[in-house]
Amino acid sequence: MTWTVRRADSGDVRELARINRESWLKAARGAVPDVLLDRMLPESHLNGWRRWVCLPDPDGVFVAEDDQGRIGSYCVVAEARDDDDLHDDLRTGELISVHADPECQGTGAGRTVHDAALDHLAAQGFRYAVLWVLQDDWDTRSFYAHHGWRHDGGCKHHVVGEHRLTLVRYGRFLPRSRRNRPPAGFRRPAFG
Repeated sequence: MTWTVRRADSGDVRELARINRESWLKAARGAVPDVLLDRMLPESHLNGWRRWVCLPDPDGVFVAEDDQGRIGSYCVVAEARDDDDLHDDLRTGELISVHADPECQGTGAGRTVHDAALDHLAAQGFRYAVLWVLQDDWDTRSFYAHHGWRHDGGCKHHVVGEHRLTLVRYGRFLPRSRRNRPPAGFRRPAFG
């Protein structure tokens, strides 16, 4: 299956909210109390999505869509939001989330949008990135580790009502932007 990445827009808001909920229900069951997952309603997040898709660079919401226009995955990136997440020497971005429609998991949609979003951060001048993931969500942690992220020892707790969720931080260096590089397969002409 071939996925094309583009920036999300206001027409994608309902689908982003649906994928967000469905992905959480599949990936976080067992890592997040059922009562919290069962209360997730896509409609309650529509205004938040409307704001996210309109934010200017360096923030970005990207979607991977198939040739029929179906969104299989999305990724949200921004400048690191917490001073504690900043690298000592490098401009730091944050991968806020990657979520795939459960029907599209394993098709490459998540990898494709993840890579494009990191390219976006690199093009914005970021050289390091962080993300936070549920400590007990081993499938998601495995996805990130497979894509070059490493647990850096950071840990925090997120409290929702009477529930306390433990998050761990991952980080990775970003390559220089590919926007100024020649395309793959490009050969410079020989002189002399």
